Amino acid sequence: MRPLATKGWTKMSTHKSLRAVVAVPLREEHCLLIERLEPRLELVRDVSLTRPMRGPADWSGDPDHERSAAQQRAFDEMVDSADALFGIPDVDPAALARTVAANPGLRWVMTTAAGGGGQVKAAGLDDAALERIVFTTSAGVHGGPLAEFAVFGVLAGAKGLPRLRQDQDAGVWPERWEMRQIDEMTVLVVGLGGIGAECARRFHALGAEVWGTTRSGAPVDGVDRLIPLDELVSAVADVDAIVVTLPGTEQTHHLIGADIFAAVKPGVIVANVGRGTVIDEEALLAALDDGRVGFAALDVFEVEPLPSASPLWRHPHVLVSPHTAALSSKEEERIARRFAENATRLLDGEPLRAVVDTVEFY
Repeated sequence: MRPLATKGWTKMSTHKSLRAVVAVPLREEHCLLIERLEPRLELVRDVSLTRPMRGPADWSGDPDHERSAAQQRAFDEMVDSADALFGIPDVDPAALARTVAANPGLRWVMTTAAGGGGQVKAAGLDDAALERIVFTTSAGVHGGPLAEFAVFGVLAGAKGLPRLRQDQDAGVWPERWEMRQIDEMTVLVVGLGGIGAECARRFHALGAEVWGTTRSGAPVDGVDRLIPLDELVSAVADVDAIVVTLPGTEQTHHLIGADIFAAVKPGVIVANVGRGTVIDEEALLAALDDGRVGFAALDVFEVEPLPSASPLWRHPHVLVSPHTAALSSKEEERIARRFAENATRLLDGEPLRAVVDTVEFY
């Protein structure tokens, strides 16, 4: 990761202001919250120029909403006046590239997505721009809701949700059968960032033995054993559930693939709340068909929306969630608070939270 020092930040006076432009839809109550939390901000917004939200945390807004030519000019001028941006304009990498080129004074952009590094990468910015601007994300803001989905997914597999559903639909009262217990399971969390740490905490609280992959080797609360990534293949033979929380990067693409599924304990439960590209879906389907994977709860997919022809839709041991596990009416407030916190850090010359690695873009 390029250190912040290379971006030209110096310790700022506590009296210095910062012109921040809201480049995505954000309700006025949350704008006022940001201003209250960090009064040194000059927070510029114009609700008539941003696309209306269709639901909670709909940062890209209604795609059918079109600006007039005059409105587009006004929007671009507003965005181009910023020292900092709340959100990538229209959540569009091309719009980010345009304003970066047009505004040499831009110094900080916070993406509203936890995986915003991919959006920054898609903008195709040159090294000079990546050195000049610090990019941060909302990573960690979604940890709680995603960890809850991971627990739900593992429980659904452990308690035989597909079998229960099938018997209920058929009106069949079967012979009693033994369900699996979380407190008798070993759960491997692949990725111990903000989301992974929340997953570990919850599984630990339920009595599971929790393992987690690590690069740094630093201890994480609730994790009983740290697994170096190069030992992942050997580790999966001894776990009952695999929870994936990793971002989508070149390094994580298909990390959970045929070699992992060939090595797993038969009947392993898989949950993915990271990015869909981390799991090789073709290899996952083969493992589901032969029983190496007993159940998969997926909130993310390699292609989204999940194509109607995908066998995952119809597989009896797959739970499909349409990338909605993190959605919460509180998300907008949490992200507004994160922006205000990082603005304070920036103005006080302190390191920002959730900085994008502009080499690997996560």
